[in-house]
Amino acid sequence: MGVFSRRLTDNDIIEGIKAGGSRRRHSETALYERYAYLVHDGSRKHKLSQEDCASGYSDTVLSVIDHIITGRFEGRSSLKTYVYQIFTNKCVDLLRKNATNRSSIHNTLSLDDAILQVPDQARPAIQRLMDQYDSDLLQQRIRLLSDKCREMLVAWADGYTDEDIAKTLGYNSSDVAKTSRLRCLERLRDFYRGKKS
Repeated sequence: MGVFSRRLTDNDIIEGIKAGGSRRRHSETALYERYAYLVHDGSRKHKLSQEDCASGYSDTVLSVIDHIITGRFEGRSSLKTYVYQIFTNKCVDLLRKNATNRSSIHNTLSLDDAILQVPDQARPAIQRLMDQYDSDLLQQRIRLLSDKCREMLVAWADGYTDEDIAKTLGYNSSDVAKTSRLRCLERLRDFYRGKKS
């Protein structure tokens, strides 16, 4: 049992992530769970939605894991300080993005307002075309995702919980499945914005 039967230290988590295999999965889950309270703290401190903070936190954990594997995390600070700093930066980025989105909304005519300017008899046909376009666009963007992302998002859309998804797709825990799902949703959003991941 050893390392897995007690609370992991920072060093245990770092070495476990570097080790790979099941030890890595266990260490990634421990890392995610240890600082998950930041989602609530970030929401309160930065006045962001829980969903935005959860997405930012998932990105933070993925970045920290990548930095550990590539050697970018050199251990000059504690793991907690490192995670906190990256998460804070992600929250600030989200605040900037939200402020930019809010200001651009004020400069455009919404689709609903535009539809009101169309003659009454044409509105249902235009609405059907818009709905069809949205559906087609969604299908196109989903096809750009990896097979596992597509499978996960379809299961989630069908009402499966993160726990169900973790069991079905072989994730170590519902938290890991949730992190992966949020990352897949972020990729899908990026495809909608025209960014290539």
